Amino acid sequence: MTILVAYVPRPEGDAALDKGIDIAKRRQELLVVVNASPGGGQADPSAVDVTDVERVQNILQRSGLNAEFRQLVRGKDAVEEIETLVDSMRVSLLIIGLRKRSAVGKLILGSVAQELLMSVPCPVLAVKAAS
Repeated sequence: MTILVAYVPRPEGDAALDKGIDIAKRRQELLVVVNASPGGGQADPSAVDVTDVERVQNILQRSGLNAEFRQLVRGKDAVEEIETLVDSMRVSLLIIGLRKRSAVGKLILGSVAQELLMSVPCPVLAVKAAS
């Protein structure tokens, strides 16, 4: 089975990564960390840069786990990419990070976390960054 972490380069992404490593070690499962962005001309604050990729890969290597990092930039939104991964892999748990947002922010921008909670068939663990 596989533990899938939806990673963003923010404190909540780091919290999800830390929890994914912890659970994958206890369960002795494959850990797949994914960062998904549609790409294109607009800057996406959820997309990782080269420094972020190297940092995450180093963390995974030091963990001693059977783990991999995937960066997906194929024109699809993050929810669609993660749903596809959940459907194609034997995912036992999806881990996502949550951040505090205002009600207006949620209404206008929507919420990737909320969409994932409602759409994927596997258990989802939502974690917050330490205050």
